[in-house]
Amino acid sequence: MTAGAASGVLGDSSEPAVGPYVLGVDSGGSGLRVALGTTAGSREPLSTVVCAEPVRTGPAGIDAAHLLEQLLPAARTLLERAEAGRGAAGGPEGAHGPIAAVAVGAAGMATLGGQLRAELPAALSAALGVRGFALAADAVTAYAGAVGQRPGAVVAGGTGLIALGTDLTSWRRADGWGHLLGDIGGGSWIGRAGLDAAMRAHDGRRGGSAALLSRLRAVFGPAPDLPGLLYPRADRPALLASFAPEVAACAGDDTVAADILRRAAAHIAETAAAVCPEAGDDDAGREVALTGGLFRMGDPLLVPLREELAQQVPQARVVPASGDPLAGALRIARALATGDLRLPLHPTLLFVPGAAQGAVPEFAPTAGQP
Repeated sequence: MTAGAASGVLGDSSEPAVGPYVLGVDSGGSGLRVALGTTAGSREPLSTVVCAEPVRTGPAGIDAAHLLEQLLPAARTLLERAEAGRGAAGGPEGAHGPIAAVAVGAAGMATLGGQLRAELPAALSAALGVRGFALAADAVTAYAGAVGQRPGAVVAGGTGLIALGTDLTSWRRADGWGHLLGDIGGGSWIGRAGLDAAMRAHDGRRGGSAALLSRLRAVFGPAPDLPGLLYPRADRPALLASFAPEVAACAGDDTVAADILRRAAAHIAETAAAVCPEAGDDDAGREVALTGGLFRMGDPLLVPLREELAQQVPQARVVPASGDPLAGALRIARALATGDLRLPLHPTLLFVPGAAQGAVPEFAPTAGQP
């Protein structure tokens, strides 16, 4: 494993592993996470490995060699761990053979994933014997983790904000355009609105909040120093988003802070409405799942958001996310290996080599074979 990689076991099951192995991969700004599962038996991963170094992005997009440099040792570690566990449990070691399918979800895949699409399928086939392969945008793995393979929508909120929905025929995306052009209602938007209110209070302009000005001073220091702290930094969206919890903390007693979160809720619901499919004749509504750190702000945001969703997306049933993007990648890999992939294919959002857009590829193994 590469330097700085750390491993941990998650979701170990007492039941023996059944069926061929599948691999789910989640690549994001905090590093690379890899989970090993099977096509049957427990739906949870057998174990996971976390590589703390984020995959590099260069002129050609996401660096395929750097991803493989971390992924291949992690995959071999997971396979060795699983086979050792089977041996300790009295099962036949090595019975699974190569990995049946891999699904890689990555931030920036839609626009920066060209090198991955060109190089990863052959590399993983050669190194691990992989037969089924899918590359997905992180919004798609977030959808698969949160909703599964049912029609609906997911709103992923953190520093930014993006919504993705499908009727299982095609994908619809809204926002996710970055803090200068979009991400409306996300963490950076809320933080910036809160800092704007604080600076208004500092200047004596209308719309200011003394409570938020007090929090600005506590977090960042004197208000006049904030531009010099903010503008030179490359991580301005994250710095803005770091103030969003302060807005939530003030919302109970400060009308300006509460209004910022009400406006954020309206924008988030508007984004969800843009992608959520209409309810079918045979069901009561479409699931809309909320996932990401933004929604850990709790009731100050969630209460007005539920009200806005009820008004703007009446066909929606708001549900908790059933899993995260790593769980989504593993679900896609399992569906691919068993020939049950129902999420719509797309050249950049959900790419399967050799399969036409909208087709379901046939990677289902015969009984007992990887």
